[in-house]
Formats: sequence, structure tokens, C-alpha cells
Amino acid sequence: MYDTIFIEKLTVFATIGVYDWEQQIKQKLVFDLEMAWNSQRAAAEDNVAYCLNYAEVSQFIIDYVEAKPFLLIETVAYQVAEQLQQRFAIPWLRLKLSKPGAVAQAATVGIVVERGQR
Repeated sequence: MYDTIFIEKLTVFATIGVYDWEQQIKQKLVFDLEMAWNSQRAAAEDNVAYCLNYAEVSQFIIDYVEAKPFLLIETVAYQVAEQLQQRFAIPWLRLKLSKPGAVAQAATVGIVVERGQR
């Protein structure tokens, strides 16, 4: 039985974009994640050792995205989703990645990727 662990509005400043000027600045990316996790043992034993550590997940995303430049948000979303599943043994996740300000007339644009099985 899986529960859903979530992280909302995790903000990362990244070098991202297809235009030359975008590669010279940091731009805001916003992550919203839902991750399947069996929390039954953690809840029964009241033991954090059996939880999905959302602080570690958050810090991993920040470090990964800030470490290198990207052209596309699609690349960021695909790579982060893959890395999270591998590093944290997450069986299913839904990752929404937004790039506010990318289109002047829109509050934000982005991509949603879903990986794995519940």
C-alpha cells in the first residue's frame, strides 16, 4: 500500500534556456512532486528511518539542477525524475516543472512527467 508524499513549489535558480542570453543568467524553476511511498512501517513504529526523506529529495533536486546548464525544461524534468527514482527507490512519481516568466502573457509554462507504477 502506497501513500503519496509531496513537495510543493520547490524553487531552484538554474541556468536554463535556448537563447544565448539565457545561458548567462539564472532563472527560476518551480518543482511540484508527488511520490509513492509505503509509510506504514514509519507510522507504526513512529520512526523517521522508514520515511522518504523529503529534505534529502529537495536538496538533491536543488544540487542537481544548479550544477550544470540546461537548454530545455524537458531535459531537466526527465533527468530529475530518473535520478530520483534511482537514488531514493521511489516506485512512482509525478513531477511538475514550471518556468515562470517564459511566456510574457502566461503565469507559467512547464511539463508534467509521470514515471513508474503505484
